[in-house]
Amino acid sequence: MSGKTIYINPFLYWRRFDSNTDRWLREPGQLGEDQIRLNRGRFYPELDWSHLDEDESSIKDASVEMFLKSLELISTFHPELNAGQLLEVERKMAVTKKRAFERWVEKSFRRRWTEESRERKRFERERFWRSLSEWLRHETTQQAVVPFMAAVFLAGFTGWSIGVSNVNCPPFFMHSEQTGRM
Repeated sequence: MSGKTIYINPFLYWRRFDSNTDRWLREPGQLGEDQIRLNRGRFYPELDWSHLDEDESSIKDASVEMFLKSLELISTFHPELNAGQLLEVERKMAVTKKRAFERWVEKSFRRRWTEESRERKRFERERFWRSLSEWLRHETTQQAVVPFMAAVFLAGFTGWSIGVSNVNCPPFFMHSEQTGRM
């Protein structure tokens, strides 16, 4: 545009911004819902938002957020663009980046869900081990565990002694000389 290259993909500017801007761009949910709702028709004029389920709606909303953030980055890195040129960039972006932003948002949501479930499982594991150690340290548990372990040990020893004393049982494998086969 007017002899200058303007990247429509916001991730191509990554070398030029700091970690806070990178986090702001990559994490959905940074812009207010009111701002996103106001701009839904701007980037998705063909959609009837009342017919979308919750997951589709959240993906489209996060995509609208990506459009707004991308336009913000482009206007920051190219302050010389006037309103008409920004509108042209916006139209090109709406045509070429819609599906790419939706896919990126889906991956972002999946990654967030995986991290949250991993964190939940880790927390449940820690809680289980903590409650088990507290239970084992409890005086009543210790008084009950010692006789139980003694009973298990005696049962195991009794079973072993009966098995060893019963030497008359036939072996499972016979040697080939006894069967007559090779």
